[in-house]
Amino acid sequence: MQQMTIATQPIEGQKPGTSGLRKKTKVFMGPHFLENYVQAIFDGIGGIDGATLVVGGDGRYFNDRAIQVILRMAAANGAAKVIVGKDGILSTPAASHLIRKNKTDGGLILSASHNPGGIDEDFGLKYNGPNGGPAPESVTDKIFARTQTIREYRIMETTDINIGDVGSLSLGGMSIEVVDPVTEYAALMEELFDFGAIRALFAEGFTLRFDAMHAVTGPYATEILENRLGAAKGSVVNATPLPDFGGGHPDPNPIWAHELMTLMMGSDAPDFGAASDGDGDRNMIVGRAAYVTPSDSLAVLTANAHLAPAYRRGLAGVARSMPTSAAADRVADALGIEHFETPTGWKFFGNLLDAGRATLCGEESAGTGSDHVREKDGLWAVLLWLNILAERRLSVAEILAEHWATYGRNYYSRHDYEGVDTDAANGLMDALRAALPDLAGTLVGDLTVDMADEFEYLDPVDGSTSSAQGIRVGFTNGARVVFRLSGTGTEGATLRVYLEHLELDPTQMQRDPQDALSKVIATAEALAGIKARTGRAAPDVIT
Repeated sequence: MQQMTIATQPIEGQKPGTSGLRKKTKVFMGPHFLENYVQAIFDGIGGIDGATLVVGGDGRYFNDRAIQVILRMAAANGAAKVIVGKDGILSTPAASHLIRKNKTDGGLILSASHNPGGIDEDFGLKYNGPNGGPAPESVTDKIFARTQTIREYRIMETTDINIGDVGSLSLGGMSIEVVDPVTEYAALMEELFDFGAIRALFAEGFTLRFDAMHAVTGPYATEILENRLGAAKGSVVNATPLPDFGGGHPDPNPIWAHELMTLMMGSDAPDFGAASDGDGDRNMIVGRAAYVTPSDSLAVLTANAHLAPAYRRGLAGVARSMPTSAAADRVADALGIEHFETPTGWKFFGNLLDAGRATLCGEESAGTGSDHVREKDGLWAVLLWLNILAERRLSVAEILAEHWATYGRNYYSRHDYEGVDTDAANGLMDALRAALPDLAGTLVGDLTVDMADEFEYLDPVDGSTSSAQGIRVGFTNGARVVFRLSGTGTEGATLRVYLEHLELDPTQMQRDPQDALSKVIATAEALAGIKARTGRAAPDVIT
């Protein structure tokens, strides 16, 4: 065993975001790339001498080899201890919980979230801080700056470390604790929810299908839903995490989880369906013939969270990302609690959660969570829904119908144009940006513009400002359209168009969402000229 210092070169143009750095797997596998980035993280956070870190990932291709490198580098950089999931596996919310429970100095999470996995697909790595949440921009800026100047990295030369068995071992002067990736997380869920009530629901014949999409939540869902709560064996499908997610796209939406959707819309549908993504932080909720949009899910959970033990005393507030529909705002107003509209990115929720200003948070991209961790949490959302169903003894469709009758229905959809030429996408946004000052009061299609701006967020906790967070156009009838470029892909740009219409007429609350939003969809095209600028006649994904 020998500690080595390896000369290297800076990484050009690799700026991590709140989701860390995502690239094609072969890029991370290239000479010194992973090592450079890991060293830049260690240097960017002020060094790790004497530190304790959590390390784990979603099991995608290269996860196992990358963790061996990270452990050897952590030892060479003076870390005191690393807590690592058995076989290198940890869901993102489980990693956040371990960081918080063990009061560590943060952690490294290996995942590209809902992106496909495999040698020709995507890989990612991010640093989460001591609060368990994604690193703030002040930290990612330092990491990025270090990538531009790095000249060497430190690593131990040794054989592979055995992380296939739970227990303790050492590497140089660093201790390594290999933990069961499921046990601590499952124990936390038992503290939050009424497992007795949910067990009773299953004992009475309630049926469920959970699609783990061959991703990290398979072992978690099997242990909790089948072993601890009594769902029928086989209720969790695609439960074995695979390096390439079985060749699928582990994004829990009606397009990529189409087998689950087909089942749930058929005559033999179980009572409840759900899915989660690559690293376990996203969710899809669906009942018999009743798909629940992420925006509606956040609103329903806000209205009913008090039925679960952890939230019986009520909520401090609820926060949503700006593109998410305003459905949760209407519930918050009725409950008399604060509600917040933030930029996309869980770090913004983290500030509100740490300050006790919000209890529940949600993003329209199928991420929902609470103050139990500092990440979105797919299985947590499923369990809260089950707790609510166990208490109310209504179907998902009945709960939705009652919710809309009480608060109104925010018809909502997201249209994704994936892999768009970057210059074309930027040109579209620039043209919209230039038109903003003159839009108010104008008639676009059949709708009159009430307001138009580029969203800027003033953080109520730390006073920081985040600009250029998406273009919003509101209309006099309460409808809204948002345009935003997403940074979660690895090739080209993804243009996301968010469409919303508030319906208060009870006779109009069971329409097909795309039909109910038809005027908003046509107006979005008239505003942005998507077809002319991108060459796309229709979105790639509609959710």
